[in-house]
Order: sequence, then C-alpha cells, then structure tokens
Amino acid sequence: MIVTIVGLGLIGGSMAYDLKAGGFCTRIIGVDSNRSNAEKALDLNIVDELSSLDSAVEKSQLIIISVPVDAAQKILPAILDLIGDQVVIDVGSTKFSIIEAVSTKPNRGRFVASHPIWGTENSGPQAALKSRLSGHITVICNPEESDKDALALAESMYDCLGMESIFMGAREHDLHAAYISHISHVTSFALALSVLAKEKETETIFQLAGAGFESTVRLAKSNPDMWTPIIKQNRLNILDVLSEQIDQLNLFKNLIQSEDYEKIYCLIQEANKIRKIFNK
Repeated sequence: MIVTIVGLGLIGGSMAYDLKAGGFCTRIIGVDSNRSNAEKALDLNIVDELSSLDSAVEKSQLIIISVPVDAAQKILPAILDLIGDQVVIDVGSTKFSIIEAVSTKPNRGRFVASHPIWGTENSGPQAALKSRLSGHITVICNPEESDKDALALAESMYDCLGMESIFMGAREHDLHAAYISHISHVTSFALALSVLAKEKETETIFQLAGAGFESTVRLAKSNPDMWTPIIKQNRLNILDVLSEQIDQLNLFKNLIQSEDYEKIYCLIQEANKIRKIFNK
C-alpha cells in the first residue's frame, strides 16, 4: 500500500515512522506546503518521496491529513474531489467543523474523521518520534457516515500503530476535548504569561523552577499555528470550561483573602480525587 501524509510534523511524522516499521505500507509520500519541513522529513527518512498533492493522491490508496485544523477544513473538500475509491483520514484535535465542511460531498463515505490522543509540545518533522503512539487511544467520530471498508482500513491503521479505537459523535468529542486537552493548553498559556509579566528576571525563573512548574507550563511551548485554529473551532466549548475554571480560581482567591484554610484544605482533598481517574 502507498500512503500519502499531508503535513509532516509531529503527528504525521510519528505515524509515518510507525506505519513503515509495522509493515502497514510499502511507501510513504510526503506533502507539505513548508518546503523546509518537507526536505527535513525526507532527510530524516520519514517519507520516501515528496510530491504535489494532486500527484500524491493519484498514486496513493490512503491519504492522511495531519495539518492544523483550519487548513484541514479547507483542504479536505478538495482532496475528496480528487479521489476515487481511496480513503482519507484526518487526525485533527477538533472534529465537528471538519466533518461539517464535507457533509454534502458525494465522496463523504471515503473519509474517516479521527483524533489520536497523543502529542507533545514540539512541532515540525524533527519532533516526530518512533514507537510513541502505541498504548494510546484514538477517537473515530461519526463512524456511521464512513463507508465500512474505509472505516475498516482506518481501524487497521490504528491497530498497526498500537492504538485502541473508540467511537463517538463529533459534538461529544469536541466537548470532551475542551475539558481534557484544550483548557489545559489555555491554562498553560495564561500561567506562562502571568509569570513572564510578574517575573522580569528570567534567570531567576530558571533557577527556582521545579518539576511542578515546568510540567505545568510545558504546554505553553506549543505551536500557535496549531493552537489558535483549535481554539477558534472549539470556541464555545472552551468558553464553557474556561468559565468554570475562572469560577474555581475565584473561589480559591476569595478563600485565600479570607484566610479560610480549612475550606482550602477540603477543596484540595476534593481535587485529589482526580488520582482515581489517572491511576486506573
């Protein structure tokens, strides 16, 4: 099988490494509008060749779209116009807007909307990692709208990557993603800005930063080209969870002002229940 990957960054590059290593495909064609990224992916043996989109789609049985979600929303309809019986899979962090963009396309059934739940704060082909997707979950959205053979190929691909596929509606996915991922990034951006605004001596930040601070602001290093479109597409869900978080922050602020440490203790105990989720 020949696979085309459109977007040769962290996710696309990591998938390319593992799909080749797992024998899922015989050749990977890379497409990227950033010439430097494309050439770097070729140098790193992430892809076997570089090509234009039209030519790559014509040669391939599977096309994986791994670009920022606003770009995916634009490029996906054009790709569906180019294909015959090929399968197209996207891996974006939002799903409803992307699915809506192709809802009336005659070839809609050849498209499988998915979101592998894995990533780091790094970007570009040099950030791609081998054997890191295995053991994680991928969400396949609105599976009933995809042709059965297209869906089967997507599941087979994720099996090769060692990922467990789960299914849900696009609206449900975007709501959950706002709570488990998107708000974490917004919070990290805000914390980094708060520290940078208050602490002008950057050397002091590095000297005093412990593991807790470093892990909390790690996501603040994420690429704005990727995260601004995610925030835009999932705006209403993010606003909902952000309002809840602001309420919780104000609660802590008020309790600290009133020196109600007994109530603060109880809130921390309540927050500790999150351990039960992550220690399963």
